[in-house]
Amino acid sequence: MEPRTETRTESHGGISPQIRMANEIAVQFHHQPPEEAAAAIAAHIRAFWEPRMRAELLRRAEAEPQALDPLALAAARLLRG
Repeated sequence: MEPRTETRTESHGGISPQIRMANEIAVQFHHQPPEEAAAAIAAHIRAFWEPRMRAELLRRAEAEPQALDPLALAAARLLRG
């Protein structure tokens, strides 16, 4: 039997943990106006994510924006700016 070489990201259907979590957070804010929702998501990420996680989210948002919920992508842009 060959050893498994699957990475953590691949085990979640190819979605990084940061994208998955940002998308899950975004779902909680879909009832708010988009600008308010993006600001609230960005504030949550600033408050609760460690810097490496935020940096990885920003890197992934740049490389694969289509993987993010539109609100999560807007939040990532606020975090970058």
